[in-house]
Amino acid sequence: MTDEFKTIATTSEGYYTEKRSKFLAFAHHVQTVEEVKDIIAQYRKKYYDARHVCYAYMLGAERLEFRANDDGEPSSTAGKPILGQINSNELTDILIVVVRYYGGVNLGTSGLIVAYREAAADAIAHANIETRQVEEIVKYSFAYPQMNDVMRIVKDMNPRIISQTYDNTCEIVLSIRKSEAEQLRNRLKSLL
Repeated sequence: MTDEFKTIATTSEGYYTEKRSKFLAFAHHVQTVEEVKDIIAQYRKKYYDARHVCYAYMLGAERLEFRANDDGEPSSTAGKPILGQINSNELTDILIVVVRYYGGVNLGTSGLIVAYREAAADAIAHANIETRQVEEIVKYSFAYPQMNDVMRIVKDMNPRIISQTYDNTCEIVLSIRKSEAEQLRNRLKSLL
């Protein structure tokens, strides 16, 4: 299993027009289904006069949680092409919403598929794509005299320090790349 994934850093926008129909695309970095629902509700409210608010999202480093929604467009002509762009760019933790203003001319199923795909592709093209690591949390409790040994390992392996408490019993909470978590745990256990 890889411990890296690609996502977008900030919100980006895309645009596509075909036969007077306008397709406004918005790509968001998301991490939960609740975030997805909130953002979609905001778009439905903001673009209340639009004919369709279609979307697709992908969540998690394993890319197992996803959904595509056609919002009244013919089956598989909106959500699937949007999800297809997410997949072809190997992105996750992303939501793409495409708002359609109907221009009075029917595009047909192939025309709709192209329009939604191109709008989503434009939003991704304007996004800042970054590679992130899957991290794991490691907690370690130790006696105060072990402080130097623990900090030497922290300095050597360079995990992110989330929290630390120094009392009768000290505790440190670290976040480290998933592939290195077991090594960190083993090195800390060897201090006991």
